[in-house]
Amino acid sequence: MDPLNALDFEKGDGLVTAIALDDATGDVLMVAFMNELSLRRTIETGEVHYWSRSRGKLWRKGEQSGNTQQLKSLYIDCDGDCVVVRVEQIGRAACHTGKRSCFYRRLEDGRWVDEGEQVFDPKEVYGK
Repeated sequence: MDPLNALDFEKGDGLVTAIALDDATGDVLMVAFMNELSLRRTIETGEVHYWSRSRGKLWRKGEQSGNTQQLKSLYIDCDGDCVVVRVEQIGRAACHTGKRSCFYRRLEDGRWVDEGEQVFDPKEVYGK
């Protein structure tokens, strides 16, 4: 039996939500999307792949920045429309902004406070 048959890609127009957790710390690193191909590539290679909605293409995490994710374990939720990938973050940043985690802003007294660790300058890495 194909393990991906347990996932419901149709609910999300061919995509499922993917939550990436640091396997060592449990920190939430990022939330992205996966389609069947990205999930298969992740399972086959052990390197996490996602589907970029904005670019409309498959991408291997870190293909440009070098900050890749190695799959440690994979979980699906009860509805089969969300996955959790526990990863070893290779390179210190998971976020394209150069922060360690995409979740670096915390609400405090009605304002967002940046408490994230800046790991790299995105202009140097991406040229933007």
